[in-house]
Amino acid sequence: MTTLIASDTATQHALEHGFTLPPLSLYVHIPWCIRKCPYCDFNSHAATPELPEAAYVAAVLADLDADLIHVHDRPLTSIFFGGGTPSLFSAQALQQLLVGIEQRIPFSPEIEITLEANPGTFEQEKFAAYRALGINRLSIGIQSFADAKLQALGRVHSGNEAIAAITMARQAGFANFNLDLMHGLPDQSPEQALADLQTAIDLAPTHLSWYQLTMEPNTVFWSKPPVLPEDDVLWDIQEAGQALLAQHGYHQYEVSAYARQNAVAVHNVNYWSFGDFIGIGAGAHGKVSSPNGRIQRTWKTRQPADYLNPDKPLLAGSNTLAADDLPFEFLMNALRLTDGVELALFSERTGLPLSALQQGLEQARQRGLLCADPQRLAASAQGQLFLNDLLQIFLESTH
Repeated sequence: MTTLIASDTATQHALEHGFTLPPLSLYVHIPWCIRKCPYCDFNSHAATPELPEAAYVAAVLADLDADLIHVHDRPLTSIFFGGGTPSLFSAQALQQLLVGIEQRIPFSPEIEITLEANPGTFEQEKFAAYRALGINRLSIGIQSFADAKLQALGRVHSGNEAIAAITMARQAGFANFNLDLMHGLPDQSPEQALADLQTAIDLAPTHLSWYQLTMEPNTVFWSKPPVLPEDDVLWDIQEAGQALLAQHGYHQYEVSAYARQNAVAVHNVNYWSFGDFIGIGAGAHGKVSSPNGRIQRTWKTRQPADYLNPDKPLLAGSNTLAADDLPFEFLMNALRLTDGVELALFSERTGLPLSALQQGLEQARQRGLLCADPQRLAASAQGQLFLNDLLQIFLESTH
């Protein structure tokens, strides 16, 4: 069992085992949507007719000011505006945010700046303005192209509006964009799921997030669940869909992420490879490291009204990860990547010796859940199917 590093020896320990500060990303949460979808468990809230853009921009930048202690002279490699529906905000508000962010933290020359958007919020003029601000990637929440399925999901757009939104994105200058698409929808057949996926492929996005609908606590679907396809149908959809994506040149690089060549999401890969990210905005979470090897999780005040209240703190809490927890925290992210990561990255990102993983590595390889390459941490094909079992091995072996 690994023991918690004492604060006065943390720097020495981290340097001994190759700890280096990882790349830095920024997540900006904008919590409002046109309406709350019945399957959604994100921190999102139905928008009022007039959004408090100016007050929220000011609060988010104040939030960032308090988090500048975590930057440590690193440039931002990516920014992700998530929600909610960030595209409800005006171009002027997003410009104020981007200018304010860059005044505080330098941008990498190749920075990826992603904005989440839904088809119901697309306006050609507004999206051209977003592109002019330097936002260079969109993530468009389609979920389905079938009107009946969209209605069952509580979406506010139609299939034709989704297709039109993608056309608008291209016309606005977005060559790099992701489409979010669900499968395993209420009463969905394999043929319907694959037709949805083929429609998405035909629209030629650079990236696809294709994932199964799940019932999450504290959602309408959790308390009033719809009829979903049987497990064998879901398996048929998954297998056929992965084959279809591969056939059309989409490489699966994460559990539910597929990309054309050189189009993986920089921001998300930084998450999964245990990079650092500052989280600002209502309910945003962050993971930040110090040069001495201390790693913290942070979370911000969740309710927008409280976040905007100057008498209440923006930071809701933070937690320093114990050394015993670092192996599982690292692997819970890294093993989502289908190609895994280099084994040496474990020590670079955690400051722990590789011996902290040894028992788990031996057990997982004996059970055929890890790839045989001794220089990589990657789930085997079997391990990808039983990822929870693979993670349980490391959880038990490090505690």
